Amino acid sequence: MAFFIMIAMPIMLLSIAAGTIISLQTNSIQESYDVDANTVQVITNPIQILNRLTRGIYNEIKLTALKEPQKLENATFINHLNSELAGRYSFIAMRKDDKFIYAGNEGKLSEIQKYLQKFGEYNTDVDGGMYVSGRSPFLVKAQDFYFQDGSEGTVFIITDLNTLFPQIKALVSQTVISFLLVLIFTALMLMLWIYRSILKPLNILRIGMSQIKDGDLEYSVQSDTDDEIGLLCEDFEEMRIRLKELIDNRIKYEEDIKELISNISHDLKTPLTAIQGYAEGLIDGVADSPEKQEKYIQTILSKANDMSILVDELSFYAKIDCNTIPYSFKEINIREYFDDCLEEIGLDLEVKNIEVQYYNELDHGTKVVADAEQLKRVINNIIGNAVKYLDKSKGVLQIRIHDIGNYVQIEIEDNGVGIPKADIPYIFERFYRADASRNSKKGGSGLGLAISKKIIEDHSGKIWAVSEVGVGTTIFFTLRKSDGNIK
Repeated sequence: MAFFIMIAMPIMLLSIAAGTIISLQTNSIQESYDVDANTVQVITNPIQILNRLTRGIYNEIKLTALKEPQKLENATFINHLNSELAGRYSFIAMRKDDKFIYAGNEGKLSEIQKYLQKFGEYNTDVDGGMYVSGRSPFLVKAQDFYFQDGSEGTVFIITDLNTLFPQIKALVSQTVISFLLVLIFTALMLMLWIYRSILKPLNILRIGMSQIKDGDLEYSVQSDTDDEIGLLCEDFEEMRIRLKELIDNRIKYEEDIKELISNISHDLKTPLTAIQGYAEGLIDGVADSPEKQEKYIQTILSKANDMSILVDELSFYAKIDCNTIPYSFKEINIREYFDDCLEEIGLDLEVKNIEVQYYNELDHGTKVVADAEQLKRVINNIIGNAVKYLDKSKGVLQIRIHDIGNYVQIEIEDNGVGIPKADIPYIFERFYRADASRNSKKGGSGLGLAISKKIIEDHSGKIWAVSEVGVGTTIFFTLRKSDGNIK
């Protein structure tokens, strides 16, 4: 674009302007002086055009000198010819022997009189006359003849080249003016193009960088062009968005770290306080009977186990959150896997007066790609939460497994207290409890469902919940079926 504006466009505009001006002035010359002229002659040889202006009268003088030389002695005839030449920037001078007896313009004749050649020295066969240069340039045509008394005579047609006709002057001036206008127009176009295509986007980039330097990552840089500057603006905008995401993630990470430390300290403080209190009770002799002492020791042991479980879950969550946990993905017969799980946890649930209703609609050969150990952790977390929040005298736990095409869908439903609708979107976040009080007697780390969500997503599945307060909660998750390619 820059090369086009600087080179091609001026040439094109100058060509159009010059062609138009020359065409108009050539037509004007033809109409004003009744001479044929073409563009090349007007530009390269304007003197030839002046030669044509006086050609007709010169030919008339030449014929008169050959056939009727006495007519040239007629002052009326000479005045008539001179008057015709007056409108063509020319005049007649007549010399008899060495003395001029007639001058259409004595002032200009005096300028070149001494340069005019003698009788018989002009080549009358040369069309166009002779160029004579004195103080001013002149074009001179001459015709020799003899007066009736035998004297040598010469008729001169003298054209002043300083008084070129107005069309040629106008052509030159208009061409120069057009050239200057084209240069100015081209310069303005180039300046406008540079401003819009380069300076303006660069200024926007400069402002954007200044805003980022001052910490404002909301300032957006947009460009309306698809050139290199536009691509630079797009790259800058992508960099800004990426930088903003990184900073936002960093801020969120720092907030999460603060929240994590706060939650850890809070969740560890409760069992530690209990351990400290019961230990002081033993030391101070509050437990004054063997039964009471055993109860205190059992409580201390229980709280220590809770702390150990919490620390283990925190450690495990830190690994999966940093994607450092090693998975061992294998093809698992999902029907056989859940049959074994139900057999393992069935007795524990039966002791807690919880009825398990198991529905498995899968074919016997259905397999999924999973890490058996981590999948078992997910099932234990979900069932553990269900058991923890059962509030009925008779607990019911339904486990349903369905085939949904490329995935297997598992549903674990309880008849517990349920979860408020406003809390459902957050139950898979770490440390979140629908029961807002962290001193709840239900206990737990608040990490179980967060861990489950991370494990299921790492298995290319999804996990979600549906719940109704007072009725119960259903946790859904999916597992991808095996296609025979384990990576």
